[in-house]
Amino acid sequence: MTDEKAASLGRRLLNGWMVIAGRFGSVQTLMILVITYVLVIGPVSLALVIGRNDPLAKRGLRVAQSAWRDADSAKPDLDRAKLLS
Repeated sequence: MTDEKAASLGRRLLNGWMVIAGRFGSVQTLMILVITYVLVIGPVSLALVIGRNDPLAKRGLRVAQSAWRDADSAKPDLDRAKLLS
């Protein structure tokens, strides 16, 4: 009888601790996300807005009506093809 009681007490303690740990984990995850946004993503995006930088080059799409760009690669030749194969 005492073994069953101890096992049930231990199991209840473990289940209670898992509930508390789950809540701590949720809060910890939220804090990590907030800190990451405030210290990394926020300042980088603010610097891009202030510097008028356009990393995706989307500003000219409405005027050009197309996103097509010619490749910046070298012209194909036999030596280059041999290196690639």
